Amino acid sequence: MTATVIDAQAERSQQEIRRLRQRTLLWLRYVILVVLALLFLFPIAWSFINSLKLPAEALAVPPTYLPSEISLKNYDELTTYGKIGIAQHVYNSTVVALITVAGSVILSTLGGYGFARFDFPAKNVLFIMVLSTLMIPFQSILIPLFVMIVQVDLHDTLFGLALVYITFQLPFGIFLMRNSFLAVPHEIEESALLDGCSSLSILYRLMLRLVLPGIVTVAIYAFINSWNEFLAALIFMSDQDKFTLPVFLTTIRYGIWGDVNWGALQAGVIVSIVPSLAIFLALQRYYMDGLMGGAVKN
Repeated sequence: MTATVIDAQAERSQQEIRRLRQRTLLWLRYVILVVLALLFLFPIAWSFINSLKLPAEALAVPPTYLPSEISLKNYDELTTYGKIGIAQHVYNSTVVALITVAGSVILSTLGGYGFARFDFPAKNVLFIMVLSTLMIPFQSILIPLFVMIVQVDLHDTLFGLALVYITFQLPFGIFLMRNSFLAVPHEIEESALLDGCSSLSILYRLMLRLVLPGIVTVAIYAFINSWNEFLAALIFMSDQDKFTLPVFLTTIRYGIWGDVNWGALQAGVIVSIVPSLAIFLALQRYYMDGLMGGAVKN
């Protein structure tokens, strides 16, 4: 009897030790995640603080950690900087991003559905060719794309720049949407076919709802990349009135020597962050479902 009691007490002690170890590891994990989150958020917080400083304080050396007073003069300066201010450049970036999102979603959905549900000659070879373009740095194809855009008279237009961005987004979009469609059981489509639905009707009425996380993932990916892209926008756009926001931010200067206006630049950085951050936070559930659900499907 005594031995049984001793064994029970020893077992309870081991369970307490295991629970204590698990709680310790859990708290350690939280501490590590909080530290990493602070490291990632620090540049954004520092830019926001600097954007609220007086213009003279933003240029002070050594820099001050906190503003002496909250000021929106840096944001006001952005509205009048250059010939047209930041509003027109935000509009340019928005138009390009929306066209890119619409084109990427439509073409990726149709392409992914075709690769997932239809059999045609050399399908696997063609799909591998699409994926192989992911290994090609987009900078290496900017010159051929520039020549093609000039030939079709779309150089220095927002629509032409959006077409270039769609070209960059399609390989990943088709790959993700194909895997999203493959994750849907064939029996669902077979039932719809028995009810008299065509392939396009099945796609429109049924499949789009089932692969919504993948569609949202493609849309977020296309928006963030087109909104933040700099090099192609710099090469394909020569009219300053049509510059997108990233290109506009590089032109923020002051004085006869062309020094960087750090206060206005930090304010522009915050303006450029807000749309991407808001869209991601609003749709992150679909984004994670799309990546974890469809992207790992064989």
